[in-house]
Amino acid sequence: MLDYGLDLSEVKRDIALPDLVIEGDELDALVAAHADWSVPTPAVGWTIAHQIAHLAAADANVLIALKNPEAFDIVLQQAEAAGGRVADLDAAAGAAQPRSELLRQWREVRADVAAALRDIPLDQGFPWFGSQLTATLMVPLRLMETWAHGQDVFDALGVSRPATGRLRHVAALGVAGRELSFYAAQLPTPAAPFRVELNGPEGATWVWGPEDAEQRIQGSALDFCLRVTQRRSLAETGLTAVGADAQQWLEVARVFL
Repeated sequence: MLDYGLDLSEVKRDIALPDLVIEGDELDALVAAHADWSVPTPAVGWTIAHQIAHLAAADANVLIALKNPEAFDIVLQQAEAAGGRVADLDAAAGAAQPRSELLRQWREVRADVAAALRDIPLDQGFPWFGSQLTATLMVPLRLMETWAHGQDVFDALGVSRPATGRLRHVAALGVAGRELSFYAAQLPTPAAPFRVELNGPEGATWVWGPEDAEQRIQGSALDFCLRVTQRRSLAETGLTAVGADAQQWLEVARVFL
């Protein structure tokens, strides 16, 4: 079973799933309070409505994969036919709906996804784009995407967004996605171990990798999450790297294909 090469050892559904729900509710409260969803966001060509439509469409696809895996073949065929434009097309279609209808759809589908991810056995695979996943990975992936697209909306509205402990899930995916980052950049994956030390909210320190690793990354958990979700350039963060491989990782960092 493919899992994007991510180490899932620290992902706990009973912790990550409630955090996913909270992440969605936080973004919901923000957008529900704003009547104008035509405000442009940092994603070129995407308004707030596009961001919410994208999340709703992705959640709808997750629900199909969980509830009717055979029907997910149609989703894959449609994505292939659209090429790299499928996200833009889905977002545009959703954004064209009345704001109230789009909000209703997003609320319903994300609630259904949360319930389905809660009930599915942890080791039960289901299809996804180019892979087979389990709830162990899908829960933090949905949280990561909700947080990342939510960041676009917060940025568009100029609203400050306090960092929370929920970033741990995003940071863990970012750390585990190191090989994915090099693969996507068509670069060889370094064999040497890496050490990642992040300053989390409320003074917590989050650490991955051996203490004596020569390749090291340090900085705030928020900056790391913004970087691996490609919401900030490396220059816009305070992240530091020791070692050429660590520096290159930060330059190509990502947590999605």
